[in-house]
Amino acid sequence: MSPMIYLAPLQGITDSIYRNLFSSYFTGVDAAVAPFISPTKKMKSDNVQLRELDPDRNTGIPVIPQIMTSNPDDFTALANVLYERGYGTVNWNIGCPFRMVVKKGRGAGMLCHPDRIESFLEKAIPVLKPKLSIKLRTGLKSSDEALRLIPLFNRFDVDELIIHPRTAVQMYEGDVDLDTFERCLHLSKHRVVYNGDIYTIEDFNTLSARFPQIKSWMIGRGLIGNPFLAEKIKFSTEKTRHEKINIIRDFHDHLFDEYSKILSGPAHITNKMKEIWAYMACFFENAEKIRKKINKTHHRDTYIDVVNKFFDELV
Repeated sequence: MSPMIYLAPLQGITDSIYRNLFSSYFTGVDAAVAPFISPTKKMKSDNVQLRELDPDRNTGIPVIPQIMTSNPDDFTALANVLYERGYGTVNWNIGCPFRMVVKKGRGAGMLCHPDRIESFLEKAIPVLKPKLSIKLRTGLKSSDEALRLIPLFNRFDVDELIIHPRTAVQMYEGDVDLDTFERCLHLSKHRVVYNGDIYTIEDFNTLSARFPQIKSWMIGRGLIGNPFLAEKIKFSTEKTRHEKINIIRDFHDHLFDEYSKILSGPAHITNKMKEIWAYMACFFENAEKIRKKINKTHHRDTYIDVVNKFFDELV
């Protein structure tokens, strides 16, 4: 049985345009968790975040919406709207490590408050229509926090736990804590998805050998940097370097065209592409060089010239 691969949510990167085009050019990804929505009581049906999850805009990879809030009423209201739009599962984000989120008691800011999580689940689950997936880290400051939470989660009807084995204060620095992840895995009665630091086939093979019971994997930065990774993991296939470069170039050009339709002003499109290149450049040996050149561009024509020259010199 081949592993299930999720595309992780990257705020500002993996929007509906990116996800749809990714599925057109690359294989191996089974589903994507969308970047989080923060609901409010005044949220309208034409809200820009909700429009991102319009089924007509998500025709490629199957999508799981992600909601980040500490308010169970706001969560269930939005989750049930999404269910009516055809989404059978929603994800609750209690793993976001960014300081402004944590300060508001959302995302990873909830991990050190098991009483709040328990109260949230007690109120939300009885009235929740879609299945519930939870994305978390091993703690805010201490990995012991997740170990205290797993028995709590076991009491509730949860579809799966997506665990990134770092604390929030680590952000994306330092090593993943595989020992704590293993302890969480043994404690959990729910399906567990591994998320964190899968950049190469060797990374995946090492992790899958240590955790043979894990059948689902979430990859974010590793897939943006090497979009052929999921194909390699699932099908053990390998395209030639020339084929890969041509596909990435076509993918890039298509992304640029689609974003150009919705972003106005010369800086908007270049800034958007710079965000993508921050990850995508990792695929190339001279990653830092091309990043620096692209970051110096401020107009679309200059950007196009720099990127075309870069790809032309590769083939």
